[in-house]
Amino acid sequence: MPIPEDVTGFELDADVRQELKSLPKTLADDVARNLVMVARLLDGDAEEAYQYSRVALRLASRVPAVREAAGFASYMTQRYSEALTEFRAARRMTGRADLWPVMADCERGLGRPERALAMAGEPEVKQLDKAGQVEMRLVAAGARSDMQQFEAAVVTLQSPELASSAVHSWTARLRYAYAEALIAAGRGDEARDWFAKAAEADTEGSTNASERLAEIDGVEFTDALDPELADEDVDRAEAPAKKRGGDVSDDRVIFEDEEDVEEFYDEDDLEIDEDFDGMVPERAADAEADETEKADKAEAKGDAQA
Repeated sequence: MPIPEDVTGFELDADVRQELKSLPKTLADDVARNLVMVARLLDGDAEEAYQYSRVALRLASRVPAVREAAGFASYMTQRYSEALTEFRAARRMTGRADLWPVMADCERGLGRPERALAMAGEPEVKQLDKAGQVEMRLVAAGARSDMQQFEAAVVTLQSPELASSAVHSWTARLRYAYAEALIAAGRGDEARDWFAKAAEADTEGSTNASERLAEIDGVEFTDALDPELADEDVDRAEAPAKKRGGDVSDDRVIFEDEEDVEEFYDEDDLEIDEDFDGMVPERAADAEADETEKADKAEAKGDAQA
């Protein structure tokens, strides 16, 4: 996998670079640069991030940070079985519990919500910090919803963290999940307030709470910068200008130029009269009548003079 020249590997956190010191320097540099690419691409192009993570994994599978990065790249590309394997390996190497919630969410991804719920009751949860415990609560509520236990999902999310007016990195997501759980439980009248609270706390755009709130309120947004919408507006503006001859019915076809006429008619559809003298038949008949009338008048005048 190609790596841009500006990627040095020193962009990594100090603790990750420390782990890589167990490797020969050249190898450590290669692994570090691949890990930087994983971090750069994970949110924007998860599939490419996954490819870089596999390179790092081949080079240094015994480094915990490498296994963790490979786990997140697999998780983001919905390769939940691979992700679970990598997270378990990283946890065995470090003894840390911070990956417990995402491991439980992998179980959900594999269609095993009951295992995720079981993990929510394990001692490892008590080792998590506040953010980790909120994350575990979100996973547990999701597992309840997976099992169609919507009221239980609502109860699972009810906590001091949800009731607090303080705003943390996880506040918007917690409020948003609670609003969605209320919707699923048929309590949409309560959900609107929680979508509003989620939108208020979501300064980084981690949820679409504002859109959900607008949807409930029946507000429709139009993107003025959307080129397709702009083209439609231009077409509507130009449409009247294309009509000619005053009040022309919409079902009439108006030919703008010779090209249009040639396009509309096929040569085989036209019968050409080789004796045609350029006079339209109706006009030819009128002309003949005029000549007869003139001759009659001239003859009458001559008789009168005689």
